[in-house]
Formats: sequence, C-alpha cells, structure tokens
Amino acid sequence: MTSPLPHFDGKAFVRGLSTAPGVYRMFAADDSVLYVGKAGALKKRVASYFSNTPKPARTMAMLAQVARMDVTVTRSEAEALLLENQLIKSLKPRYNVLLRDDKSYPYVLLTQEPWPRISLHRGPRNVPGRYFGPYPSVVAVRETLNLMHKLFKLRSCEDSVFRNRSRPCLQYQIGRCTAPCVGLVQARDYAQDVRRATLFLEGRSDELSDELNKAMEAASERLDFEEAARLRDQVAMIRKLQARQYVDGTVADLDALACAMQGSHACVLLLAFRDGRNLGTRSFFPKTNGSDNPAEVLAAFVSQYYAEQPPPREIVLDREIEDVELLQEAFSSAAGRRVQVKTSVRGDRAGYLDLARRNAQMTLATELGSQAAQRARVESLREMLGLAEPPQRIECFDISHTMGEATVASCVVFDAEGPVRSQYRRYNIAGIEPGDDYAAMHQALERRFRRAVEGEEVRLRTTGSRADERPSAVREGRSDGVLPDVLLIDGGAGQVAQARAVLADLGIDGPVLVGVAKGEARRPGDETLLLPGIDGQPGRELHPGSASPGLQLVQQVRDEAHRFAITGHRGRRQKARNSSRLEDIPGIGPRRRASLLKHFGGLGGLKNASADEIAHVEGISSALAERIYATLHGLQGPGDERRPD
Repeated sequence: MTSPLPHFDGKAFVRGLSTAPGVYRMFAADDSVLYVGKAGALKKRVASYFSNTPKPARTMAMLAQVARMDVTVTRSEAEALLLENQLIKSLKPRYNVLLRDDKSYPYVLLTQEPWPRISLHRGPRNVPGRYFGPYPSVVAVRETLNLMHKLFKLRSCEDSVFRNRSRPCLQYQIGRCTAPCVGLVQARDYAQDVRRATLFLEGRSDELSDELNKAMEAASERLDFEEAARLRDQVAMIRKLQARQYVDGTVADLDALACAMQGSHACVLLLAFRDGRNLGTRSFFPKTNGSDNPAEVLAAFVSQYYAEQPPPREIVLDREIEDVELLQEAFSSAAGRRVQVKTSVRGDRAGYLDLARRNAQMTLATELGSQAAQRARVESLREMLGLAEPPQRIECFDISHTMGEATVASCVVFDAEGPVRSQYRRYNIAGIEPGDDYAAMHQALERRFRRAVEGEEVRLRTTGSRADERPSAVREGRSDGVLPDVLLIDGGAGQVAQARAVLADLGIDGPVLVGVAKGEARRPGDETLLLPGIDGQPGRELHPGSASPGLQLVQQVRDEAHRFAITGHRGRRQKARNSSRLEDIPGIGPRRRASLLKHFGGLGGLKNASADEIAHVEGISSALAERIYATLHGLQGPGDERRPD
C-alpha cells in the first residue's frame, strides 16, 4: 500500500490499514528509507504516529520528512519481528538503531571430511562442517582450541599441508596431534576422537566423562593398561576443566547484557556463559541515529543480534524493554527450545548484570576518549594541510613484495571515526617488472580510481549530494565511486609522481595528494610529508615532528596500510609455497603425488631433482617426468594466479 500524495496524509493512510500484524516502512521524498518498524496491529501502531499526543523531537523530525509509507502484512508478530530485522539489516534506515560490528564472529570449525580438521573460523560459513559458537572473542576460541588439541589430538593443519606430509610434524611430537597425515592413527580411532570432541563442544562433558570412564574400565579388563592410563588422564583433565559456574543449581547457559549511554553514544556489553564456562565479554557500539533512550537501544540490539546468532537458554538484561514476550516466542521458535528473556533478577544473575554494567560504562568512557583524540588528530591534519574542512575520508596506498615476488598493493580507508575495514582493498599486481614499485603503485591507483570515475557516486558528489548522507553511504560499503579528501602515498617523490599521473590521466582533481617519506634514520616522527604543487605552483615539504597529532594520524593510517599490504603479500606468497603445483599437473593423482614426495622427502627435494631422476619413481613415465620438471621450474604451468580485485 502506497500513498501517492506529495504531502503525506498519515490519517488518511491509516484508514486503509488492517489490524493484522506486519511491518511498516517510512520513506523520504528522495525514496530513501527513514524507518522500519513492526506491529502486532498495523492500524493501531501506525495511527499512534499521527495522533495528537506529544512525541519526542527525534520522532517529530522523522515524521516531518515522510513522503510515503509501505506496509507488509505477516502471519504473526514473530514473523513480523524476523522481517523487521531483515529489512533493517538490508536497508539501514536513517532513524533506526543499527547494530554495527565490522568484525565477523569467531567460531570453532570442525570440518566435514574423512580426516576432520578443527580450527578457528571467521567470515562466511561456507566451509562444510560443524560450527560451534559464536564466541565473544578470538581469545576464547584459541583457549578452546588449545584444550581440544590437548584432549583429543585432532589435526589443525590446512589441507594443502595435510595432503603433502611425508613425516609427522611438530604437533605430533609434542602430543597435540595423532598424525593422520601419515597414517599413524586408525580411521575408526580418529572418528572416535572427533565424536568425543563434538560432545565436549556441545557442552555434554558429563556424558563424555561417563563414556571415557567406561572405556577406561574396559581397557583395564582386557589388560590394555597403556590405553587405560591415557583415558584416565583424559578424564582427569576434563574433570579439572569442569570448574563450572552455576545459577540456581543448574549449569550457567546465559548471556548478561548491559547498555551504557552518554548522549547519543551507546555501548552494549555482552557477558557470555556456555556450559558453565565464562567465555568472556564483547563490546558493541550500535549506531543510535539520534536516540538517547538506553531501553530502545538495548531492545534493538537484542532483536537484531539474536536474529543471526543462536540464543542461550537465558538472556538477562539490565533494564526493561518492549516486546519481551514476542522476543521469547521468536527466539524459542528459532532455537527449538525454550529461551527466556529476563530483566528483574536476583542472586548470581544480578551479580553478572552488575559486572556487565560496570564494564559497559568503562568501555564507553574509553571509546569516547579515543574518539575525542581521533577528532583532535583529524583537526590537526586539517590545519597542517591547509584544508577548509576536516577530511571525512582518507585513503593510503602501500606496496609489499619480497624481491619482486607476489607483489601486493593495499588501500586502507579511514574516516572521521577511524578505520573503515569493510572498505579495505588489496590488489594483486601482475604484468610488471619484478621489484618495480613505481609501476606497481601506478597499476593499483589506476585500478582504484578508474572505478571511481565509472562509479555513480562520483556523479552524485560532483552534482551536490547531501553531505549528511555521504558518511553513511561510505560506512555501508558503497565506496567504489567515492573520492578521498586526502590521498596518502607511502613513498617518496617517485611514488607521488605516479599518483599525480594517474589522477591527471583520469581527470580527477579532488583529493589532496600527500607522500609520506621516511626520514634518514627511518625513525617514527622523522617523516617528511611531500605535497606536490598545484597549477604549476612549486611543491612543499612538511616536517611536523613526532609531537604533531596530525602526523600521528598519518602514521596510524600509513602503518595500517603497511600491515594490510604485508599480510596480503605473505598470504599470497605462502599460498604459492603451500599449494603443491603437482595437483595441477594432468596425470598426477593422490597416489603418484604421495610416491613422489615420499621418494624425494618433500617438495623441496623434488624441485632439486632432474627429469631423469623423477622418471625413476614408480609409476612416472619419462614424458610425465618432463612435464613435472617443467611445471616446477616455471617452464610451463597452470597459468597466472592473478585474481580479479
């Protein structure tokens, strides 16, 4: 249902609504989404916006911009809640409280393959296997993995390493792996360890202990005392780890959530317990969009967070929120078990809430302090570069390689709030002379800014797009066509010249170009900032010194670009080291590959062998040996590994 009126008549729109549950959306004149909300009865909820009762200033400002409304009827309030969360996530309305979290949640992954691997996983859950979590922090995941390797000795190595081992690695030597890569454990025994690890990760450690005790007794009866001793030690370690926390006599399985606010800045702190184990805390900083009501922020957080993450049996909140019964119904339906949302608690739960509340207040104070320092650095950079306004977007480029191998360029993005990691980019450089940093910089910049020229957002910006919309558009990831206010180049005059040439060729004159050259001693604080001249004017060199907040910001951005480039380069280089090019040679299957690696003691020995020596391996013909030799020495191969950016 849509109102065609240029000036929206809310009361007339309400008359056509039903009393069914559903979701409503408010749109501005430019068709941007202002607000998404759910309702148990659409007519009653939407009518409340257009009644004569007093409303907060934020709500009145939103209603003044409404040009039309749409509604979607659902079968139940729980379905409306799910649809509301999906629309908020996809549309990012201007007046909704938005859960912002640039980092993906960490999980423990147990892969689904003949010899499963256990590891930390972040990002899209597209690897087949079981995912346990999410955990509040990577530290909690690593502690869990450390326990799993001690208890069950499952492999952690990547498949490329696992397939090409010819002897056990160090993990086997220190008793943290059973070396399935070289057949030192039977498949059924490894499968048993996988099943027991699954029981432990599912929180069924009592059941696991009982099973291990029975297995220990059976081993003793058949006089297999070595196996019985191993199981005894395993049970003892599990019992030691079962220093659990209880609530009302039951094992704690809950999340305690507290919200702290200062003005329109909010921090929601989550304290998680699973199977009686304290997994630690995690802080979130929702985008409040002008809301100063902690209950509204907390309600939006709970709704959006648990729409994507599996809820525990109890969710304990530090304040009353709306729609508690609806949330319990929706979470219970999604989890397949009862989920309780509580706000008035005593005893242990109250203690957990007090701990979460104090941590939320402390974390928010720290965050606001860092934001104030960030604003001071941005203002100092503005003065240093002579800009009319503080820069809203800073980009920095850096190049990383090892003697010309696996060259990678990085582009990192900062705005007034700090790094925008979702918009970082890497460029795999190809088609240049190895070690030519100038050509690498030219290629990366050309690829980045050609997209900007072709992107629609450049046209929006040059024709006067709304300034208050641009930061949100950038934060949401629509950045291909957005030009930076300041473009930092990690390098001297040569790299800066490449940047000037690229911008001139593409007809771009918006960004302020700054080269960041290291001092003679390469000490932090001795950097020279190179500002090329404009319209025939001579360039400038700045030496701000280590005390300059503006230079500290430049160093922060430059160091982040350097870190990001090195990480990409190492990953690309390691991929080339780890991936056996034997896998890409027609006629080389798992059996022949294993024979070759075993015969020569690994890939290094195989690379040092001649074609005649390779042909002496059983199952390898002379023609195939020649093909293997040529592939390993770059005389022919599977081709360029360059990936599209």
